[in-house]
Amino acid sequence: MQLLDKINKLRKERNAVILAHNYQRPEIQDIADYVGDSLGLSVQASKTDAEVIVFCGVHFMAETAKILSPEKTVLLPDKDSACPMADMINADQLRKLKAAHPGAKVLCYVNTSAEVKAECDLCCTSSNAVKIVREAFAPEEEIIFVPDKYLAHYTAAQAGRQLIVWKGFCPTHARILPEAIEEQKRLHPRAKVIVHPENRPEVIALADAVLSTGGMSKFAQDDDAGEFIVGTEIGILHRMRKENPAKTFYPASEMAICPNMKRTMLEKVLWSLEEMTFRIEVPAEIMARARGSIMRMLEF
Repeated sequence: MQLLDKINKLRKERNAVILAHNYQRPEIQDIADYVGDSLGLSVQASKTDAEVIVFCGVHFMAETAKILSPEKTVLLPDKDSACPMADMINADQLRKLKAAHPGAKVLCYVNTSAEVKAECDLCCTSSNAVKIVREAFAPEEEIIFVPDKYLAHYTAAQAGRQLIVWKGFCPTHARILPEAIEEQKRLHPRAKVIVHPENRPEVIALADAVLSTGGMSKFAQDDDAGEFIVGTEIGILHRMRKENPAKTFYPASEMAICPNMKRTMLEKVLWSLEEMTFRIEVPAEIMARARGSIMRMLEF
């Protein structure tokens, strides 16, 4: 029996839903029930009647799926698929930062561990961070933002607020340099530049639009432009090209590859379904507190 046949057979037997983040390998995206950004996938999975969620992404994403679907079994096909940015802050470090700024509210990017989310007042995504800073906090309130300094810089500039910023960042987006954008613009003068807010400020300054991965996909479908320079992890180009066969997409940098996102392979998805590994578990108290920060965000 072929690999895909085995996966599909087990998917039905296990009553499993397969989720793939936009940065996953093309063959992983192609077998997924849903492809998207991390929180959107977790919300989507929570609405299904699947008993098992196979999350093809990185660890914090699978944790978020477990937080929103505590009754389901959540599997991460590669146990070492971590997010370097999420690992740049832990709960102890955040507690120390909170102690240094008593009274400050804490806003955490969804790219954080469950333990960090449990220490936060509110969670946010790259698509709603600006809205939440504008609407969820009183003007006099201090706001701690963790962990991404670049998303914090963009959010602060757009919302017109000062933020207390942790110095984390995404190494993959940090590899995209303004010189690379300028070179792509020289090569493709008619192309629109769309970039993720995890990019450096100098890269964001060169963009026509700053968007989450889900926002990029929608923008590419809705906009009249026929060419796009895409400033994020190159895995998303597969989805964009599938959804827009008449349009052309160029990576801002061929170096924008997340090695941990590429750890998931078809064989690992099969093994995950065969052996029901690697199971994601979150302690009940942490899960409850982390869910609170996510649910408060969803109100906005």
